[in-house]
Amino acid sequence: MKENTYFARLRERLGEEFRLLRVAVTAADRGTRVPSCPDWDVDQLAHHVAGAYLHKVECIRQGKFPEDWPPETLDPDPVAVLDEAFAALTEAFDEHRPSDPAATFLEADQTVGFWIRRMCHETVVHRLDAELAAGLEFAPVPADIALDGVDEFLGLFMGAATRQWTASYTEVLDGADPRPLAIAAAGEAWTLTTSGSGVEVSRGSAPTDNPMLENPAAVVSGEPTEVLLWLWGRAADRAVRREGDAVLIDQLQALRDIGTKR
Repeated sequence: MKENTYFARLRERLGEEFRLLRVAVTAADRGTRVPSCPDWDVDQLAHHVAGAYLHKVECIRQGKFPEDWPPETLDPDPVAVLDEAFAALTEAFDEHRPSDPAATFLEADQTVGFWIRRMCHETVVHRLDAELAAGLEFAPVPADIALDGVDEFLGLFMGAATRQWTASYTEVLDGADPRPLAIAAAGEAWTLTTSGSGVEVSRGSAPTDNPMLENPAAVVSGEPTEVLLWLWGRAADRAVRREGDAVLIDQLQALRDIGTKR
């Protein structure tokens, strides 16, 4: 997929995910606890997402992470603050090309495009949180977006994060099991190999067509959305197929828990 088409697709889906998030936040009582984020209620979830949007606007505008964050003047109404923040984010994305510079937490990618992708998938996860809190049926994630979300999660929160902030993962990386683990969905597969210096992630086709995946010690597979939500801790183990040595799957989950709470 060409770059412009790729980012146009992410922005299109970001708009739809925001619409679904807004519907769910509007339908829920603002004091309702969020089952998948029990430390938050709906009001706190909405303000978290709004704060994330506004933070990215400043990362683009200033070219650095903003100081004295978060601001103290956010609208207290959860729907209003989401609307204001999303409008600001949309304006920032409209005014820049994906290749334009922006401050990000990934040393290897300091571009606006990084935040377009990150905010799309951030919104996918948190609108599920809002739908759960509102008691709404979970709207499906298109397969292409879910697969891209799996790729982002593994490449960013498993691969790049463990190598960029290795010290944060030493509890798991010290004495790590180096045998390969495969994540597979819709004919796509990712191989993860873990060592003391971090996780190496490679993407290929389904295991039967990829020599690197002929003998993984463990495999987690399923439909794209279920795999994505399982990686984010939003789906039970029964939502995916777990095969092979449970030690490797436990290792992955331990790394995931560190990476998603940074």
